[in-house]
Amino acid sequence: MILACFAVVLAAGTALITPAVSSAQPQCTDVEIVFARGTSEPAGIGRVGQALADALAPQLGGRTLGTYGVNYPAGYDFLTTADGANDAAARINAMAQQCPATRIVLGGYSQGAAVVDMLAGVPPLGNRIGDIGSAPPLPAGSAGNVAAVAVFGNPATKFGNPLTARGSFAGRSIDLCSDGDPICSDGRNPFAHTRYESSGFISQAAGFVAARV
Repeated sequence: MILACFAVVLAAGTALITPAVSSAQPQCTDVEIVFARGTSEPAGIGRVGQALADALAPQLGGRTLGTYGVNYPAGYDFLTTADGANDAAARINAMAQQCPATRIVLGGYSQGAAVVDMLAGVPPLGNRIGDIGSAPPLPAGSAGNVAAVAVFGNPATKFGNPLTARGSFAGRSIDLCSDGDPICSDGRNPFAHTRYESSGFISQAAGFVAARV
């Protein structure tokens, strides 16, 4: 039932940004955002990921910024969320090997935030759901290559597991939830979950990330 409700509610760049796709070889930019889009968004980093990239680029002092859209279905079958976690882990590992100087920013919105939860070793739908649809957490060696994490509308926050306090990215994460958002809080306003890209949370997250890359 929780999985079904989650799926139903989920329905409801500037210069220096270089996009990357799953089949592309890593480009050694100074900073790369690895971002998992929300449910039903087209392939890429999604509207929230793009807003974050646009806000972050001017704060990098001329350093180059790449983006990588996590490759996963982002559909209504939550069990496939683990595909995103596995793809993001592969990208982070590839960047660590081929572009060790690149600062990695990991992010996600909505179901994409659940992808990040899995990499952090946090159950995205709470302990009562267990490890349904989960992927292994990012190994400690790879997790160390992630300089900052930014998630929006994170379902784990609803269950008392924000990334700011739980998992391997605690201390370098910002976990943002809009008032009334039923995905990340006990709110009942589904529209609160759909406007992150035009909210003040974007500049807040960009400032947080810029201070850590």
